[in-house]
Amino acid sequence: MNENVLNIEHLQSCFFTARGRVPAVDDVTIEVPQGQIIGVVGESGCGKSMTAMSVMGLLRHPGKVVGGTITLNGRDITNLSPGERAKIRGNEISMIFQEPMTSLNPVYQVGRQVQEAILLHQKVSKEEARRRVIEIFREVGIPEPEKRYHSYPHQLSGGLRQRVMIGMAMVCKPKVMIADEPTTALDVTIEAQILRLMKRLRDEQGTSIILITHNMA
Repeated sequence: MNENVLNIEHLQSCFFTARGRVPAVDDVTIEVPQGQIIGVVGESGCGKSMTAMSVMGLLRHPGKVVGGTITLNGRDITNLSPGERAKIRGNEISMIFQEPMTSLNPVYQVGRQVQEAILLHQKVSKEEARRRVIEIFREVGIPEPEKRYHSYPHQLSGGLRQRVMIGMAMVCKPKVMIADEPTTALDVTIEAQILRLMKRLRDEQGTSIILITHNMA
């Protein structure tokens, strides 16, 4: 049996509003074994994305994790400081968001945005980081990666933007990747390609994946 790389135990997150405390995540427990894909399925508004944001440490005021534990690679990360969270986010655990057009900065070339993730977490030169970006673009199936490095988000199709997001999530070879509705805005052909790509990355790099969706199929 594979060892769990991520354990979420009895997680509780709430929003503190003028009308009182509103629970968003209530007693969620998920075990993620090494190198496995775990599905989290539920209707819109049931708390799937809030669970992911809680695990990533991305809840903003007035939201807050109020109970439970999150253990990554045997380390309790539930109450890390923002600075400590930033060191592991994108490096040990990463996330693909629902809509890449709103997740990518429209005024920066996509290659530079992925390059920043490398420079933030690893001590490499800008030229080495650029080489790694082109390499990951090639791995995720982006045609003409050297050219696409200089593209802006609006110059790419929805499928290519999502591949950029997957490349950004995978470039530092995290142990866990959370994919929050990664094919929502894509047609069925591109959806199938993206799902095959994620499975291939799992097989080749051993990354554990939490796939969040409202679509049972």
